[in-house]
Amino acid sequence: MSARDEILGAVRDAIASARRPVDIPALDRAERDGDVDLFAERVADYRATVVRCGPDGVDAAIEAALPEGATVVVPDGMPYAVPGAVPDAALSAADLDATTAVVTTATVAIATTGTIVLSHGPGEGRRVLTLVPDLHVCVVRADQVVDDVPAAVRRLDPASPTTWISGPSATSDIELSRVEGVHGPRTLHVVLVSGADGIPPADGVS
Repeated sequence: MSARDEILGAVRDAIASARRPVDIPALDRAERDGDVDLFAERVADYRATVVRCGPDGVDAAIEAALPEGATVVVPDGMPYAVPGAVPDAALSAADLDATTAVVTTATVAIATTGTIVLSHGPGEGRRVLTLVPDLHVCVVRADQVVDDVPAAVRRLDPASPTTWISGPSATSDIELSRVEGVHGPRTLHVVLVSGADGIPPADGVS
């Protein structure tokens, strides 16, 4: 066996062991409520817009997040209604650049960092979908919110690509002048479904 075969064999063994299912400890209700509230606070600190609603209000919240007359693209497997949206059929970068917004779901969200993680499965789509349009509307369920990064990693498939989003795309020049929209969407709008998984919505939210 060559050195190349030995190295590739070791890589295959490592990937196979990493794919073993991991038990995710259940959180009690108080812990989950606290994580959801903290996530909403932290993602808003990044200048994202956060709207909380119950499961029955998701479609309306998405519609309200989209500008009038917007052109919208959605990935395959989108579980929510987005009237007038164009399904992604391998749209080109130029096509996406001419699109106002994209609506996706997420795989997991992290309370302590205000981060959303996409693993690009059904409802999340290709990575380019969330990088080119100027507005990203992302639906996050309360049961997808975890406390910290290690807890998020345990929910991810190590063999799948991921995109980690902490607020709208932003950068600063040498004078620390903030510029948004350079490397991705200028605006991030999070629809936080706080009534999911039996977790009560925030006060005043139905």
